Amino acid sequence: MRTWKTLVRGAMPVGLMVGAACAPGEGREAETASPAVVRTPAAGEIHLANIRQLTFGGQNAEAYFSPDGRQLIFQRTESEEGCDQQYVINTDGSGLHRVSSGLGRTTCGYFYAGGSRILYASTVHLSDSCPPNPDMSMGYVWPIPDFDIYTSNLDGSDLQRLTNSAGYDAEATLSPDGSTIVFTSTRDGDLDVYTMKVDGSDVRRLTTTMGYDGGPFFSPDGQRIVYRASRPASAKEEADYQALLAQGLVRPSNLEIWVMNADGSDQRQVTALGSANFAPYFHPDGQRIIFASNHHNADPRDRNFDLFMVNLDGSGLTQITTDGDFDGFPMFSPDGRQLVFASNRFGSVPGETNIFIADWVETSGTER
Repeated sequence: MRTWKTLVRGAMPVGLMVGAACAPGEGREAETASPAVVRTPAAGEIHLANIRQLTFGGQNAEAYFSPDGRQLIFQRTESEEGCDQQYVINTDGSGLHRVSSGLGRTTCGYFYAGGSRILYASTVHLSDSCPPNPDMSMGYVWPIPDFDIYTSNLDGSDLQRLTNSAGYDAEATLSPDGSTIVFTSTRDGDLDVYTMKVDGSDVRRLTTTMGYDGGPFFSPDGQRIVYRASRPASAKEEADYQALLAQGLVRPSNLEIWVMNADGSDQRQVTALGSANFAPYFHPDGQRIIFASNHHNADPRDRNFDLFMVNLDGSGLTQITTDGDFDGFPMFSPDGRQLVFASNRFGSVPGETNIFIADWVETSGTER
């Protein structure tokens, strides 16, 4: 789960992170068109042109393109009493509709089988209701529910379960050739990155160092994987990490961006920025990574995340967004001409997160 609501809502109620029971079946065909609204870029956003807001209201994030670049799948919570479900929308803002059942909690949607099917993680095998909220007496933590990975047709039919292990299986994305799923799992007692074939067979563990490894995406040529990682730096931090993990929790305050070969070899750290650096995705040239970070804020608890670009060797750090609220979860379109991201900008209420799409402007920018 590329958990996000606790990052973007600051002091807003923690209950929004998970929500209560979802009403099954409501709204599948009732969604109306939501035409895009053109928005003005913030000062300094020289890489973004023709920004359009695609969603309005609720909480919306983690939008990812279909292979033909015409649709997006994303997770959405429509009210404080709801829980995340998977939705599809056309890139012009029309055709918003739910594609998951409305039961349990879902996360990490992705197109699959050439765009004819979808992948996502769900708790529906446990209950029709959402999992309980995490115990925030432990500090700022993310929940790691007992997710498994499912696939279905675009209309939600023919639901098939691809993983069936105790604990967390989520954050699934697909290789460019469509043959391999990369995902995050606790099946071996730690949060690590794995691959498997698209039918769920041939599971291989790629990371083995203690700490949270997750949020993986393949490079455009399928030769590398980018991911986020948190490494305990002391015996005390290791004990804290393991104690939280045993309770289905993780503390995400210090994450860095890493890359490795698709077989798990040559694992190396790209950023050393401190704070929370997450949601990495390759630029279409395969030589740069775009990601979200709050490292530029004096207070590491600051929810003002922006998008940044960095070279694979860690050089050339460039700030992409400058809005004063949260910007995160970037993904380039298959042709590299557009960037989709989630943002608090232009929200109707504080902390509201919506999906935005922009034309990408390739320029040297300003290194920071």
